[in-house]
Amino acid sequence: MIKLSQNTQRIGESATMAISARAKAMKKAGQDVIALAAGEPDFDTPAHIVAAAKQALDQGFTRYTPASGMPELRAAWAEQVGRRRGVAYQPNQLMVTAGGKQSLFNIVYALADPGDEVIVPAPYWVSHPEQVRAIGAVPVILETSSDRDFKISPQQLREAITDRTRLLILNSPSNPTGSVYTQDELKGLADVLVEKQVPVLSDEVYDELVYGGEFTSIASLGKEIYDLTIVSGAVSKTYAMTGWRIGYAAGPVEVIAAAGRLQSHSTSGPNSVAQKAALAAITGDQSMVEVMRQEFDRRRQTMIQRLRAMPDIICPEPHGAFYAFPRVSAYYGRRCGDQVVDGSMAFSSLLLEHEKVATIPGLAFGDDAHVRLSYATGMAQIEEAMDRIERFLNRLV
Repeated sequence: MIKLSQNTQRIGESATMAISARAKAMKKAGQDVIALAAGEPDFDTPAHIVAAAKQALDQGFTRYTPASGMPELRAAWAEQVGRRRGVAYQPNQLMVTAGGKQSLFNIVYALADPGDEVIVPAPYWVSHPEQVRAIGAVPVILETSSDRDFKISPQQLREAITDRTRLLILNSPSNPTGSVYTQDELKGLADVLVEKQVPVLSDEVYDELVYGGEFTSIASLGKEIYDLTIVSGAVSKTYAMTGWRIGYAAGPVEVIAAAGRLQSHSTSGPNSVAQKAALAAITGDQSMVEVMRQEFDRRRQTMIQRLRAMPDIICPEPHGAFYAFPRVSAYYGRRCGDQVVDGSMAFSSLLLEHEKVATIPGLAFGDDAHVRLSYATGMAQIEEAMDRIERFLNRLV
């Protein structure tokens, strides 16, 4: 038998991908599955973006680009990212990557060595701690709760920092909770990071999906924290371009240069045609972004109202992204036929089996008391899914 590396053995399978694949297989087999699992918009990529990709193909734009992205895309994205956050980025402070995941991995790889510590608040997006483990570093998990809107405090951060700490990974708006840090909350964290000189990797891929408040980037809170911040994002959620696989990282020149060297030896740079599409997305008509945000908000309100009306379900209000993260642990210990609901994995599995609704167990995000539901699907599907979840809960004894 071929021996696998310790790095790969440390990495767990993505629960979001695994359950989404199971739900798709069931649907392909003819079962009436409602997918509330995957984190991608149900909208089509806007037509002018698709047209730019077609034009690129017609013009033969199918060769390598620079490893860190087309110069014109880096310049346009640096300007847009800076304008959105009220700061300035130069093109050499931004690299284009093969999706948001690669931008995150590149930065973790560039800043942490095996044995170093990276602070990861929980609930976390499934890939954040796994990417840390992949390079042999140690994810230091900071627990939060719905009582605190799933946010870490400055004191909690301070106590977690050691002389082995190399990075904090922050995700606001959050996947899976939908929580959004306020400017004051970020300022408290920024003060600690500046004092301790710990960089922060700020995953801001949902920055355009905020409801009832304002988005604030930690990079915008003064030069000292700006110099310690690497912002990560993508076109995936904002422009309904998940499959195009184009993301970015923006931050200090030396960090972006190091990440670019890594990328030159891993993917040789992002897809050329998809970069042309991303350029059209960033520089073109932005009206569809607000149309999608408003529709997600409408669905958000419906899902939250329905969940909160269900017995023993506690559902904090998400203020960003497109997820609800209800607490379902009141049903643990109950039975569905001859099977016991002994945690979020069993809850999600039995719900999919008996009512054909796909959700993601909170265990995958470091919080076994909850499950994640996506409202990035049609209103009719959401209403039907809520009916089925109610029926499933009534089935548990």
